[in-house]
Amino acid sequence: MVQIVLFHYLNESNNMSQQQQQNFLIAYTIDRMTEFLIEDYNLSIATALQFIYNSDTYQKLNKTETGLYEQSPSYVYELLDREYQTGSAIFQ
Repeated sequence: MVQIVLFHYLNESNNMSQQQQQNFLIAYTIDRMTEFLIEDYNLSIATALQFIYNSDTYQKLNKTETGLYEQSPSYVYELLDREYQTGSAIFQ
């Protein structure tokens, strides 16, 4: 539901460039992944963000050509969670 609301919001916002929309979605996904890590592993905000920003998942999320930023935050978090649990990303 949240993804649909965000999609509608971004489509209705004529003042946002495509780059701004991508940045918005990436930031939103990072926010949600931070919340998920805190909830699932009882991490501090700083620790959760440090893990995210040093992860391969984050690198892929920031490469807009991968399209990962268009996926739901829950889906991206599944990739990040696997990386957290195993120490390596599922994609290379």
